[in-house]
Amino acid sequence: MHVQQLIVSLPPEFEAMSEITDLLAQHCINIRALSFAECSGRCALRLIVNDTGKARQLFEGLGFAVMVQEVLVIEVPDKPGGLASVLQALKAIQLKLELLDAFTRKSGQSGLVILRFPDLDAATKALAGAGIVPLTSEQLYAT
Repeated sequence: MHVQQLIVSLPPEFEAMSEITDLLAQHCINIRALSFAECSGRCALRLIVNDTGKARQLFEGLGFAVMVQEVLVIEVPDKPGGLASVLQALKAIQLKLELLDAFTRKSGQSGLVILRFPDLDAATKALAGAGIVPLTSEQLYAT
């Protein structure tokens, strides 16, 4: 139930981001989630795409450093307290949260939360205990 996320190290110029998104479009690779952050003169672009292997090859072919990371993606109600209930379920296991990105699909319906922990299996178990089942890659790409 883990989903693969690509992390691409980019120079801080806007052209690099444009080059990446153009390349994905040319190869019919769809972006499901994207996050961009600058730190110490370099940028980290985190992407979840429908063809991780192909995207990685394309990026590496352009000389970008690429890492693949496993994450959990869960669906939450788009309402006050939706994310709080998830974090409450995870609080008991006291895992270090390494990453949290969230976005809504359609306002008022549901949101998606991307989570990264050192122990994804323990986090998955804690979520399951609260009735929260992470999405598979196939479910994520079908939405």
